[in-house]
Amino acid sequence: MQGLDQDRQALLPAPSGRSRPAAAAPVDTSTPNGTVSQRGIATPDSGAARPGLATPSGGFASTVTPWEALRGRRVIDLAQPMRRGMPQSPNHPPFRMALERRHGDMTRPDGGSAANELIVTGGHVGTHVDALSHVSQNGLLHGGRPAGPLQSHLGFSDLGIDTFPPYLGRAVILDVARVHGVDVLPAGYAITPDDLDRAANGLTLIPGEVILIGTGWSRRWSEHDAFIGARDGTPGPDEAAARWLAAHSPAAVGAETIAFEHIPAGRGHAVLPAHRVLLVEHGVHIVETMNLDPLLATGAREFLLVLNPLPLVGATGAPVRPLAVLA
Repeated sequence: MQGLDQDRQALLPAPSGRSRPAAAAPVDTSTPNGTVSQRGIATPDSGAARPGLATPSGGFASTVTPWEALRGRRVIDLAQPMRRGMPQSPNHPPFRMALERRHGDMTRPDGGSAANELIVTGGHVGTHVDALSHVSQNGLLHGGRPAGPLQSHLGFSDLGIDTFPPYLGRAVILDVARVHGVDVLPAGYAITPDDLDRAANGLTLIPGEVILIGTGWSRRWSEHDAFIGARDGTPGPDEAAARWLAAHSPAAVGAETIAFEHIPAGRGHAVLPAHRVLLVEHGVHIVETMNLDPLLATGAREFLLVLNPLPLVGATGAPVRPLAVLA
């Protein structure tokens, strides 16, 4: 674990013996992949070949339709299940769900019946995307826009999560835990630019795409208090690492913890510099509480990502069910 000072090295446990697969060989990105929308699809009478799903070598599978290229591909759900009592930030309203109507409460003349539920939730619980209206600095949102005129009891008239354009394209995952030879980074571990450089070795980071950070924290989802990290903190990018991410101009970044960024032991969410850097200064959306463990277990480093939060008009965030599609 070269490059770590003694204090940071002490945070890292010895390898557990449950190591993930060795990292894939460096990806040939001499011809970078764009998103599906950037590549486009030729019309039947244009005479142009139709691209298939991107392959690890940086090319495309064949001149087949996208739906044919996707047939048989592995799809990995990157969302945590939403349920009452799940780990979440204490700063947001909790998720609640109850059956409003049960089978038999009303029966139709033909014997049919239906059930439904009432759901009450904050926009920042479970796996979710932060809108650019979520964080301000000195009263200003992204682009220097004053927050006051945009907000009302109905939400935000602009920069709400409904303005997030659905994403379908290439994403990369930087497995920082694997860099250090562990399955899970320690609570309170601050990810640095050097960590990200090492995790990104062999990958090309393309502006407008999505960067995910692997910490292994998904494995602690069932440990309610430990996952939240109020006492011991959570691993995540420090301010310098957030600037490293912003310098690559991603459409969004994501991680496994409830706050994405480094939370020191005993500090809680007192200050969130990475949110300021990404949301306010650079307009980069943040995805939090992702379940990245099944993706990390494959050893994949780049993949097709579907990211489309609920279009809650004027909301500062919304639940999302990200999907990774492996070639």
